[in-house]
Amino acid sequence: MALWRAYQRALAAHPWKVQVLTAGSLMGVGDMISQQLVERRGLQQHQAGRTLTMVSLGCGFVGPVVGGWYKVLDHLIPGTTKVHALKKMLLDQGGFAPCFLGCFLPLVGILNGMSAQDNWAKLKRDYPDALITNYYAGCCPVCCYCLELLPVLEGTSVLSVPCSMVCTLY
Repeated sequence: MALWRAYQRALAAHPWKVQVLTAGSLMGVGDMISQQLVERRGLQQHQAGRTLTMVSLGCGFVGPVVGGWYKVLDHLIPGTTKVHALKKMLLDQGGFAPCFLGCFLPLVGILNGMSAQDNWAKLKRDYPDALITNYYAGCCPVCCYCLELLPVLEGTSVLSVPCSMVCTLY
């Protein structure tokens, strides 16, 4: 509980920095979980460079872009009622998610050294499944809960970013 309170204090004092570091940390931990539990690589075969790439993506792209988007979303749709939460979720999933994935997937390809042709082919192949998977996770009740209650609890939706990422991992 003390760690959570320290996180809350840091978030209140430096929301942007903490949000960016949280995004990078979550993406790094997510990659470690993927390599160890899903791919069963073991510690000897763990690709540390891949994990660092994901941390970099989280800190340099996902955190700032998603954090900025949630600020815009709060400005476009102020309020914390269930109707406001539903409107935010619909705009987020209908407008932002397709654009974000369209940028994120090629960026991962670039960071992995893919040629433009290979990257384009991978985007065409993977984008529909990635978007559908996002809709399964992005529209879940947990995300509605985050968008609805966290602004009430904290006076800002900054915390909904990590919650949304956790929901997306789900």
